Amino acid sequence: MRDITTVVIGAGHCGLAMSRCLTDRSIDHVVLERGETANSWRTQRWDSFRLLTPNWLTRLPGYSYQGDDPDGFMTAPELAELIDQYATVTAAPVLTHTTVTSVRPGDDGFVVDTDQGSWKTRSVVLASGACNVAVVPALRDAVPAEILMRTPAEYRGPDQLPEGGVLVVGASASGIQLADEVHRSGRAVTLAVGEHVRMPRSYRGLDILWWMEAAGVLDERYDEVPDIVRARSLPSMQLVGSPHKATVDLNALTALGVRLVGRLAGIRDGYAQFSGSLPNLCALADLKLGRLLDTVDTWAADAGVHGAGPPERFAATQVPSSPPLAVDLRSGEIRSIIWATGFRPDMSWLDVPVLDRKGRVVHDGGVTAWPGLYLIGMPFLRRRKSSLIAGAEPDAADLTSHLASYLDCPVPVAS
Repeated sequence: MRDITTVVIGAGHCGLAMSRCLTDRSIDHVVLERGETANSWRTQRWDSFRLLTPNWLTRLPGYSYQGDDPDGFMTAPELAELIDQYATVTAAPVLTHTTVTSVRPGDDGFVVDTDQGSWKTRSVVLASGACNVAVVPALRDAVPAEILMRTPAEYRGPDQLPEGGVLVVGASASGIQLADEVHRSGRAVTLAVGEHVRMPRSYRGLDILWWMEAAGVLDERYDEVPDIVRARSLPSMQLVGSPHKATVDLNALTALGVRLVGRLAGIRDGYAQFSGSLPNLCALADLKLGRLLDTVDTWAADAGVHGAGPPERFAATQVPSSPPLAVDLRSGEIRSIIWATGFRPDMSWLDVPVLDRKGRVVHDGGVTAWPGLYLIGMPFLRRRKSSLIAGAEPDAADLTSHLASYLDCPVPVAS
């Protein structure tokens, strides 16, 4: 068994950001990765995938995008290459193809077991990601056997799907992108819409994320919001990264010919049943968008921003007058389903009592109740931008400071 001060689990952008911050404080550590660096970006993205954030917002500790297209959007292979370069530049102590099988309490810290041996360590940082396992509702078991089903992690392109109609379940970032792509392939698309966060790609001539960063929205802290549990469970923004910088929202999809229905509520006797809440959900998303733009406009006026376009507001989401409440899945109208219903982390190997009943790590801004155990890379971990690439730097800096203070405490001696 090898000894080390800190073990970081996961060599994605968050794990490597932690590694850089630990190095800056001369804390010896190792980064364990089950595959290659940026493994999920290499293996769990569809072919046309691009980041939702512009390249200029791709920042890591001591490193940032240096290309000639700052306003563009990286593909998954391009981001994986950038993360790989970052690991090289920072000389991160990464051990690839090392799968963690258990993290458990040990003397003066933890024991981390892997398929390549074990480590004894005083502290552990969980950086294995928030999107390890696709969340698919149990009602998938009632889908007729002849219908092909895919999650975004399994989907690569429309050619994988049979000819015929496609039901996309979920209208967050992945759902709207895939609905758009699949419809453009010539297939009829029905989009089941649940709660969503409407967002324009551009506002007043600039990327919406420029405004959100400048106005301080992305830096809002987890201890400043009235309901952090709710904030962490919000779906991802309806944003698409494309060379055309287009806004792809429900109105844009409707104009293309995508059929909108309510949230998928059940499947009974071969019929997919949809909620009648679609008008209310769309009205709520429109209301929240208006509040965000009010915040941006107020900040711009107070800051004396010049050169941007005038304030604007977007047309309300157009909801069908009578969206269908049921579709017969046995009729042949729907030949495939894409479950864009989100992801969850996989902590099945974590043998420390910090998990809730759903298997999620309970934490306070990434600090767990178990001394020496930390978490990074989850939605709104410490800031609203925690789920963005640029959110890893400040989160890692904060957690490293806490970890260093913990290490400075004397180790209790057993009596």
